Amino acid sequence: MSQTAFEVRDTRRAASAAIEPDPRAQAADIPPNVLVHLTEFAARHSIASEPWFTGLGITRQQINDPGLRVSYRQARMVIARALRAIRHPALGLLIGRNETIGSFGLLGLAMMTSRNFGEAMSAGIENHKICGSLLDVDFVAVDAQTVGVQAWPRYGEIELLPFLCEELFASCLAIARELVGAKITPIRMEFTYPPPAYAAEYGETFQCDVRFGAQHNRIVVDANWLAHPLSGYNPLVSRQALTLCHQQLRGTSASDEIVVSVERLLRSRLREHPKLTEVARTLHLSERSLRRRLAESGRIFREIHDRVRAERALELLHAGQLSVAEIGIELGFSDPREFRRAFKRWTGMPPKVARRSLP
Repeated sequence: MSQTAFEVRDTRRAASAAIEPDPRAQAADIPPNVLVHLTEFAARHSIASEPWFTGLGITRQQINDPGLRVSYRQARMVIARALRAIRHPALGLLIGRNETIGSFGLLGLAMMTSRNFGEAMSAGIENHKICGSLLDVDFVAVDAQTVGVQAWPRYGEIELLPFLCEELFASCLAIARELVGAKITPIRMEFTYPPPAYAAEYGETFQCDVRFGAQHNRIVVDANWLAHPLSGYNPLVSRQALTLCHQQLRGTSASDEIVVSVERLLRSRLREHPKLTEVARTLHLSERSLRRRLAESGRIFREIHDRVRAERALELLHAGQLSVAEIGIELGFSDPREFRRAFKRWTGMPPKVARRSLP
């Protein structure tokens, strides 16, 4: 390999891991559901999946243990190796659309026995982490007529974002149709990354307007679906299942919960450049209490704010639809020069260099 090729490779690595690794990526708290789907697909196609786990401290056999949890780092490595080995152009879409509500275990039961589709959606989003999601997910009211499930890449993930979005949103649609019938169709799909070579597969899967290079990753549906009653409604079973789901989520410490809450609030208000005092007030805490709780998790507000802005900047640079100045505005910078300086401080490179280097 030539020196120039090495330099290109190193620059791409720097762009993909432009900020310091989040220590939470090392915590083994993720159910290996996606890894199970990938290994089962490999087995059906006579592809050896054991090598995917080499050097990670887990084995192919162990992921079938319902008590096993893996770290984001471990899951990411397995998925990256699986994609290289399987080489199916639309693997995420294929796996996602073949998932059923039974794939969600207790959460699937809670959703099936909810009063209506809106309650089922809320249950699914609130408890999505127990199903091994590698994206952060939330509910959004897009406008007066539409709502959506919106996803953010965790820890600045870019390389695997298409696969993760494909699997998440294809499974969301498959489960929605299982709950309310085949007539439910998204109004549109939005993805922050450029169209892949197999973009036509998105249209066949979602059967709606699909937009790439968007500002968000989300599935948008008519808000009228929220009130659609579910035939399996059973309030007792639903409460029991949700109680068990909440018990599974209790592995997250209180300090981690406050970090997640701060990150979520910052993501929704980046344009406003919210200060610590404003964030504390929104979370019904004093500034001192918020500082203390963040400190208990080994974090400080500015570091969290910078990380969220850096991850969002990389996501928008990858989408390629906004200029550097426009991205700065999205992140709360009125002066493009100030944004460029901040981005270089976060990542070690100017925004234009990062944009050229992103996969």
